Amino acid sequence: MPPLAEWLRERSDDDLVALLRARPDLATPPPSDTSVLATRAGVRSSVARACEDLDSFALSTLEALVLLDADREPVDSAAVAGMLGASITPQRVRRTVRELRALVLVWGEDDALNLVPAVREALPTFPGGLGRPADDLDDPAAALAGLDEEERELVGKLARGAPVGRTKDAANRVPLERAANPVQRLLAKGLLLRRDAETVELPRQLALAVRGDEPMTGVVAEEPVPELTEPGQDAVDATAAGAALELLRHLESLLHAWSDDPPDVLRSGGIGVRELRRTAKALEVEEQVLALLVELAVAANLIANSEESDPRWVPTYQSDTWSASMPEQQWSVLAQAWIDLPRLPGLIGARDEKDRLIGPLSEELRRPTAGRERRRVLSYLDELPTGHGAAPDDVLAVLSWRAPRRGGRARDAAVRSTLSEATVLGVVAHGALTTAGRVLLADGPTGAARQLASALPEPLDHVLVQADLTVVAPGRLEPDLAAEMKLVADVESAGSATVYRVSEASVRRALDAGYGAEDLHALFRTRSRTPIPQSLTYLLDDVARRHGKLRAGTAAAFLRCDDPVVLAEVLGNPATAELQLRQIAPTVLISPLPLSDLVDALRGAGFAPVAEGPDGTVLDLRAAGPRVRGKARATAPPARTGPPEEQLGELVGHLRSGDRARGVRRGSAVVPEHGRPSAEATLQLLRDAARERRDVWLGFVDSNGTRSQHVVRPVSVGGGVLQGLDTGRDELGHFPLHRIMSVALVED
Repeated sequence: MPPLAEWLRERSDDDLVALLRARPDLATPPPSDTSVLATRAGVRSSVARACEDLDSFALSTLEALVLLDADREPVDSAAVAGMLGASITPQRVRRTVRELRALVLVWGEDDALNLVPAVREALPTFPGGLGRPADDLDDPAAALAGLDEEERELVGKLARGAPVGRTKDAANRVPLERAANPVQRLLAKGLLLRRDAETVELPRQLALAVRGDEPMTGVVAEEPVPELTEPGQDAVDATAAGAALELLRHLESLLHAWSDDPPDVLRSGGIGVRELRRTAKALEVEEQVLALLVELAVAANLIANSEESDPRWVPTYQSDTWSASMPEQQWSVLAQAWIDLPRLPGLIGARDEKDRLIGPLSEELRRPTAGRERRRVLSYLDELPTGHGAAPDDVLAVLSWRAPRRGGRARDAAVRSTLSEATVLGVVAHGALTTAGRVLLADGPTGAARQLASALPEPLDHVLVQADLTVVAPGRLEPDLAAEMKLVADVESAGSATVYRVSEASVRRALDAGYGAEDLHALFRTRSRTPIPQSLTYLLDDVARRHGKLRAGTAAAFLRCDDPVVLAEVLGNPATAELQLRQIAPTVLISPLPLSDLVDALRGAGFAPVAEGPDGTVLDLRAAGPRVRGKARATAPPARTGPPEEQLGELVGHLRSGDRARGVRRGSAVVPEHGRPSAEATLQLLRDAARERRDVWLGFVDSNGTRSQHVVRPVSVGGGVLQGLDTGRDELGHFPLHRIMSVALVED
């Protein structure tokens, strides 16, 4: 049995459970015994995955072990500390070695550490920034002392950085007396190694002589300490609540805009950059913020591809339910969609490998691990003291130290964009995680919504009417008041205070929806904290007096008015000629056009008709816009999968059984028939073993098709099941006879 497998057999059950929890790929499929587990632990792909979660110092420790050739013969932890540098204490190294030992990247005691061979392949080509050793360089200090200034400068440059350099002189092999430059002289002296015709490499011994007490560069033993700010949790939550309301306002505007004029779906599946810019200008929002909104709306199933012959991005039926929800519920839907989003909206506006702009909803944004990395950034902010924040550079420095191998080249940009997006969403403010953000990470959207509701300012039940026909909402309005204000006035500017403007068109819109003149007077009279200006009273009365004199209905459409003079004016207006109006009574005209077209055309001609239904009630002809049935929201895939937690102990028990079964000597065996023992022979052997109290070796296949080996002392055989004591696990087991593939007596 290999030494690593022997070492694993000596580990406690708790140690093996911790290993399978930390490296779940080792448990899939379940290993039959410790030898199989040891083999898997040394596979390069598994080792590389385990290294992804190591911090900077742990990786430096592995590099030191590689430099000491610990994968070939054991080394002492004191030697590892010496390789890492004079400032690194043996205690710090032993603490990290314990972590690496728990992952079975390193095994053995502190005075005889062994490295899993595959670690060498998983680490950089030049561990510690050191090149290969030269075979015949026995006294590097003396060789270094004999260099001239130019040669010493070149050696120092290679020793402090990468040990390789590109030069055309590498192709020329000249003796020392003919060497014309430092590269040729060092090559002639054997103090540079020739890798190929254009590359030279500094020998490891010479670099170590230059570095002195710090053999490895870039070793950082402890996590960087960020410079924290302290805005206070109340200020953080209040600022984030304002950002959340602003986000919801922009998204509502987006839904209205795309309900009236849905954009086309590009052939590649996204949305055009020009369309994004046009919408951003219309909504008065930054393009990057709008791009994030679009991604969130699609992820939350509020907007979807209509998938027609001419596909467009259209609001879904679910968007109507979302719009009718309370702000905190709306926010929680978007925040959870962002947390789980398997895409990187921060790449929008960048260029792909073909130098093309990356637009919203394009496939180039898909990253399966985006959700996991997003949680990683927020989890770090969650570790900070309550009410404290950190700058993006500090957050990046800490996360880079914790997992240098994770994220690749795009990691820095992803961390910064995550913090920026979290600020827009109101999950982060002033560089600190909000209380709602903490609850979102720990408990999910329901609890986060309740927490945000407590942070939102109390909705106002009043507005301030100004003399210039503007209405100021000094904060968030109650839902019913907000709906009435949107109906009777148009938003002129938004922010912490919203300014509405009342106009003839907005008043007519309210009258079209069924409000009467007295209803509008009562609305402003009861809801305004300032006196109602006379100009507003005149406007309401004037529009209401003219509104509805013309009555339009369906005939295809009819137009009626108690004043024949008004109908005569309509018939005589050149702008109404295309309506094909025909008078059928002194007070009634009819048209073949649809009712909505008739009303719109009359308004365009300067009249103020109102639509009515068959019972004479006012009809609201405002179009709701098209809707589609959206698809289920895509979520980020779970992080590494493995056996459930409750099955890890059972899996370790199977390992123990497999080790016991592998180590026993088999005696009399059942002769297989067509690859498996006959039922009669199996029953007879098991009954004899139960009667004689002898152990048997079983080759067993469970319901998942996993093969395992067990040493069992039969207790009873009947009903198609063997009951016996599994000696490897020291517990009673039940083995269906039809799953026993081979069986033999165990020799004493």
